[in-house]
Amino acid sequence: MKIHTFRLKPGQDLKVEIERFVAEANIRAGFIITCVAGLEQATIRMAGATPDRQDIRTYKGDYELTSLVGTVSVNGVHLHMSISDKEGQNFGGHLKEGTIIHPTAEIIIGEDESTMYTRELDEETGFPELKIERIEANSAI
Repeated sequence: MKIHTFRLKPGQDLKVEIERFVAEANIRAGFIITCVAGLEQATIRMAGATPDRQDIRTYKGDYELTSLVGTVSVNGVHLHMSISDKEGQNFGGHLKEGTIIHPTAEIIIGEDESTMYTRELDEETGFPELKIERIEANSAI
């Protein structure tokens, strides 16, 4: 396993910067190990989404990122986050563009170098879903 660590600064978009880092590092099968961050804006797709109906909300204010989980690859990312407001109330959902860092984000990504993640449209869900391929054996799971 390979480990990647990087930091984001105020004003950067969390999802956009993760996707850029993954592309530049050519990560084919990665996963979020941890992320510590403050946010000035969070954009989240709420639970219950379908391709035709997506409830996307943007929250402005001071938030702490309390959890970031998911898979990352040059072939696409799937990330969920939980955030906490000033009262300590937690909520979250699917990370979308428009989640803005303030003051910082410290991100650690693990990479399985023997695997490739791709995304393939799943007719049942209507979304591009994870497909896993072992590189050494070149066989799909």
